Amino acid sequence: MSAGRGGHPIRILLVDDHAVIRQALRMLLESQPELEVIADVENGREAVQAVEKYSPDVVLMDVVMPGLNGLEATRQIRRASPSTRVVMLSGFVDEDQLLDSLRSGASGYIIKKSDVSELVLAIQTVHRGNSYFSSALSDGFDLAEVLYQAKRSDTKSSADTLTSREREVLQLIAEGYTNQGIASALFISVKTVEAHKAHIMAKLHARNRTDLIRYAIRKGIVRLESVDEAERMLAVFNDDGEAAAAV
Repeated sequence: MSAGRGGHPIRILLVDDHAVIRQALRMLLESQPELEVIADVENGREAVQAVEKYSPDVVLMDVVMPGLNGLEATRQIRRASPSTRVVMLSGFVDEDQLLDSLRSGASGYIIKKSDVSELVLAIQTVHRGNSYFSSALSDGFDLAEVLYQAKRSDTKSSADTLTSREREVLQLIAEGYTNQGIASALFISVKTVEAHKAHIMAKLHARNRTDLIRYAIRKGIVRLESVDEAERMLAVFNDDGEAAAAV
C-alpha cells in the first residue's frame, strides 16, 4: 500500500458522535503506516472547525449526528476546503442517503460493517481524486443509476432548495430546540430564527412543526426511533418552538 502524495501519510479527521466508534476507528487506522489520524470530533460543527484548523486530506464522516449532521457538514467543508475529500460512514444502506451524500460533495460512502482493508482502500482512492463506494451498496440498488441521478440538475430534492443556515435550523427544530435555543446555538436573533423557519416551511410545503420533524426523520437528518418519538417531543413544545404549558 502506498502512502499519500509525496510519500507522506494521508492525514485523516474522524467524525462520529459515538466515542467508542471513534476510538475503534482511530486504533484501526493508526495501525496502518500510510495513514495518520490527526484529530477526532463528535459532531458536524466540530468537524467544520477541525478542517479549518488542521486541513486534513480525508474526513471520515458519520451521516446522522446531533447539532449538525454529516451531510450539511460535508457541504460546508467542501465549500471551505475543496481539496479535502469526504467519505461518509453509515450504519445501513440507504439509496436516498447516498444520493444526498453525493449532492453534498462526498467522494465516498462506506458501510460501517466493512472491514478495515476496504476502509483503507476507500481512503486511498478518494485521496487520489477518485470515488469509492462500499461493495455492499450494489446489493441493495442500482449504484450506477444513483450516480446518474446525483449529476442531474433537474432531480434536486426539496432539501436542495434550502440554504445552509436553513438546513441547520431545520435540524435543530427537529431535535426539539426552542426558537431561543436555536438562536443561542447559532448566535442569531430569535426573529432571524422565525424568518428562517417560515422560509423552510414554505420551501418544504410544511404546515407545522410536525411536518418538519417527519421530513427530518425521513431524510435521515435526525436520529429518532420513530415518528411517535417526534410526536412525544411535540407534546412538550408548541409549533412556535416554545415550551408548552404544564398539564
